Amino acid sequence: MTDPILLVGMSAREAAAPDRMTAIAATLGAEVAHLQVGDPSLSAALTRLADGGADRVVLLGASLGTLAPANSWLRRVAAHWWRERGAAGAHRPEVAVATTLVRDESDLERGPLDVTRPIHGNEAGLTSEAWEDVPGHRHHVLVCRGPRCSARGGDRLTEALSAHLRREGIGDDTVLVTGTACQFPCNRAPVVTVQPDDVWYGAVQPDDVPELVAEHLLADRPVDRLRLPRVRSSTAAGPSTPAR
Repeated sequence: MTDPILLVGMSAREAAAPDRMTAIAATLGAEVAHLQVGDPSLSAALTRLADGGADRVVLLGASLGTLAPANSWLRRVAAHWWRERGAAGAHRPEVAVATTLVRDESDLERGPLDVTRPIHGNEAGLTSEAWEDVPGHRHHVLVCRGPRCSARGGDRLTEALSAHLRREGIGDDTVLVTGTACQFPCNRAPVVTVQPDDVWYGAVQPDDVPELVAEHLLADRPVDRLRLPRVRSSTAAGPSTPAR
């Protein structure tokens, strides 16, 4: 019996490209799972295979963009699942991780599954002193990665924003960028919100990134041409006085 293979999306980019991921997985005879954002999660997929009696599972990471974490994170998360599974006394298959990532379809010709390394359980855990405290960033930029925003280029926008911040030497301690699920004004996709300023932007494109960073994130001047009106709920100011 052939060992089951999981093609694991490493970032939100893969979760936003289900058809492409499914096609790559079909070429490999694999199933799709996700390290973050998408479903099924890697842990859920491993649990299902283990509960089904699999004795060995092979993991291959897929990174179709530029912001995916390193392959070491695939091992780290898989090792966490493996240790927890053992602690629970449940059936625990061998888990082997490919030493390379698939970055596009041409990589399939290079035999990405030719070299794998098994999980040993002594890989780094999921916690670290560096991740204990809420970061002290000035702005938290939330880029919508819901279905409509992703279809209209939310993935490219996220990559452009992160790349521009890196070039400008602006780290997470100043601007923290996070991809989110749907933020709801879908007709204005891609949507970006900046907190704690409570500023919403719509139809933001990669070409808008330099202005957005220079004006709003560094100079605290929101970009009016991209800004969306914020409709306040009638209950936002607190409970109303009952009619007499």
